[in-house]
Amino acid sequence: MANEKLSQEKAYRIMLKGYPDVLDMKQMCKILGISLKTGYSLIQENKIECLKVGRAYKIPKPFLLSYLRIGHGSDRE
Repeated sequence: MANEKLSQEKAYRIMLKGYPDVLDMKQMCKILGISLKTGYSLIQENKIECLKVGRAYKIPKPFLLSYLRIGHGSDRE
């Protein structure tokens, strides 16, 4: 069981259970344990996909899981 890969769907339900489906910057940074400055840098460098709504960045949970490479094959770059 320890060798099983965590699917994106399971991670979505388990890891981010207490968060809304679309995160704001503060929530994303809290989940990752990083500063807002680092979070904005990750967005600016296109390392984390996001949606821009007005002046605010919104990060759907699947985009965050993609950044963490949860639920993707090892062939993904």
